[in-house]
Amino acid sequence: MARRILLALVGLLISLGSTAQERPNIVFMMADNLGYGDLGSYGGGEIRGMPTPRLDRLASEGLRFTQFLVEPGCTPTRAATMTGRYSIRSGLSLALVRGTPNTLADSEYTMAEMLKDVGYDTAYLGKWHLGMDPQSQPHNQGFDSYFGILNSTDEAQFAVGMKRAGYEPSKSERAYVWEGLAGRDDAARPVREYTLDERRTIDVELTDRAVQYIAAEAKGSEPFFLFIAWTRPHYPNLTSKEFEGKSTIGIYGDSVMELDHNSGRVLDAISDEGIEGDTIVVWMSDNGPWKTMVWPDGGSSGPFRGELGSAWEGSIRTAGMIKWPGKIEPGESNGMFSAMDFMPTLAKLVGGQMPTDRPIDGIDQSDWLLGRQDHSNRESLITFIGGDLVAVRWRHFRIYLQDVVQAGNGFTRMGGTQANRIQHNGYPKVYNIAQDPREEYDVGAPESWVAGQYMKVIQQYLATLKGHPNPPPANLTDF
Repeated sequence: MARRILLALVGLLISLGSTAQERPNIVFMMADNLGYGDLGSYGGGEIRGMPTPRLDRLASEGLRFTQFLVEPGCTPTRAATMTGRYSIRSGLSLALVRGTPNTLADSEYTMAEMLKDVGYDTAYLGKWHLGMDPQSQPHNQGFDSYFGILNSTDEAQFAVGMKRAGYEPSKSERAYVWEGLAGRDDAARPVREYTLDERRTIDVELTDRAVQYIAAEAKGSEPFFLFIAWTRPHYPNLTSKEFEGKSTIGIYGDSVMELDHNSGRVLDAISDEGIEGDTIVVWMSDNGPWKTMVWPDGGSSGPFRGELGSAWEGSIRTAGMIKWPGKIEPGESNGMFSAMDFMPTLAKLVGGQMPTDRPIDGIDQSDWLLGRQDHSNRESLITFIGGDLVAVRWRHFRIYLQDVVQAGNGFTRMGGTQANRIQHNGYPKVYNIAQDPREEYDVGAPESWVAGQYMKVIQQYLATLKGHPNPPPANLTDF
């Protein structure tokens, strides 16, 4: 608590020296399980039967990252984005399901708290998935208001399975749409049950609320931070009536087109209010697609191997872009940018402060984004699955300390979270991603010199654990 008060005082002093005009608004949008190869600007879109004109336009007007890196699942990437730290540091390195005690701790310092401390009005709309405990909920983690679903998008489907099993869920076991206000209620209150019918229209309501919020905040004297966590295109992809049958490829395409449309409505709201030049827009996906388990209700990882839950490149490399007219030059860049980098980068841009009492894995990329240097400050990234350090990305090499083996064949082939992991016998598998994006040729022998480089990355990480050990990851198997 004392640390938060100190950071707030420092932020207040900084904000007193700058006007709201100098501190840009921030609209941050996150898709759910969209793959690298789904948007038109990333090689998908219309050629895959699902045009994405609004997001393609955003990509052309902003900086499009072709090497945007995340974590292998919904919860891990959300935790990393919100804290600027590897998700394993907060015990959130696996997608949370009911039954695990893991939750975003009150002691974590979030992106919203950082922005709140320098005078931002803050709001969260959509999927949270960082724990259902009151301390973990958005309105108790720096957001003034919250509306959406606290857990996973597919919880609307669970009631169907329970009914088939002849099980009547208790009130606490049901899925709901929630609403919370900072300082007014300790816990969010359920607004209505999150059913399959509700799943069809939840993103439409998120969009309506986002448009209303932008219109109201644009008239205010303080900058605002709006985080919109879309539920699309996560399974089950039941769309609103307007988008049923819209694509030529089925329900996944319909869902991506609706995601594109809703994102466009938010962008229009920013433009209509005349605040486009004063607003940073971030748009990203939380991880690669969920494709083998829910075919044809899944997307494409483009030229890369992998999907949600695996450690392969296609799981952690996805769509990411940022727009700030007049400040960030439009174009595309193949420099590495991690979801963790947003928090320290935004802190630098708005005069916020990052904590100094814990390891921070995100890197300030503001000089690169603003054109003051021609390269990214990141050259490595570690990938964790649960408590295991599974892979390391160093420059254009991907190194696996463990491997993921897909089980089954054809339609029974299981990938991502349902695949098997095997431990290597002392030597890693190494792939040159630039030369071999499908990761088909292990170059661990001819490129054995890479060991010296990725071991430095691992040793630097391990050194941080001596004073800051990780909490246990989520677990439903090891007792």
